[in-house]
Amino acid sequence: MDPLSLSLWAAPATKATPFIASMSARIADTVDWARATADLNADGHALLPSMLSAEECAGLAAGYGLDEQFRSRVVMARHGFGRGEYKYFSYPLPGLVGSLRAALYPRLAGIANRWNETMGIDTSYPDGHEEFLDRCHRAGQVRPTPLLLQYAEGDYNCLHQDLYGEHVFPLQVAFLLSRPQIDFTGGEFVLTEQRPRMQSRATVVPLEQGSGVIFAVNNRPVQGTRGTYRVKMRHGVSKLLSGSRHTLGIIFHDAV
Repeated sequence: MDPLSLSLWAAPATKATPFIASMSARIADTVDWARATADLNADGHALLPSMLSAEECAGLAAGYGLDEQFRSRVVMARHGFGRGEYKYFSYPLPGLVGSLRAALYPRLAGIANRWNETMGIDTSYPDGHEEFLDRCHRAGQVRPTPLLLQYAEGDYNCLHQDLYGEHVFPLQVAFLLSRPQIDFTGGEFVLTEQRPRMQSRATVVPLEQGSGVIFAVNNRPVQGTRGTYRVKMRHGVSKLLSGSRHTLGIIFHDAV
């Protein structure tokens, strides 16, 4: 691996590292958070355009073979999850992955708290991610959940939810590391919402290399004519028609 790729896989020492501070500044400068919040409230997902550089995307994808950086590998077909595979990172997380997780969480905690309050869910989330992870770990959820996914021609990911335990943060983020129409065709990111007494609705989210999507892990509030109700969200990836596709998934709660 080249020096840039290796630097992306270096583990951050503390939440005060320059890597995390730099990522927080990038997130503040790159994302229109007023629009992202409005999109999340309206649709249950929001785009994060141009978050990662092409070099960062390539470096992360190239690290899929670094088995020492991961705690487990899942072959989807063995479990009925679809086709393709993914690996869960081990602690300490690589520098870029840990920085994204730590820097994105404070931006999303307020939205998560408002959603729970609107839905009448008596759970609130602290401002800092370390405090939330302490809550997870005290409940036995100690295994890191950020993951790297790899798809080849014919692979797909069935609709699912990433819950992992009692403590679930209501939002997660996926970053596309590959180039649509160049590295792969097909393989669209798909969201569905199951509405009470109604047919489910599907949405295809257009992603470019380096862009991300924030989306609801499980339930989200929707304002109806008779008040607020909950819709259940699931996500997946459609069948790849050609090439290969890598995705970075950032989940904020840990697993049992």
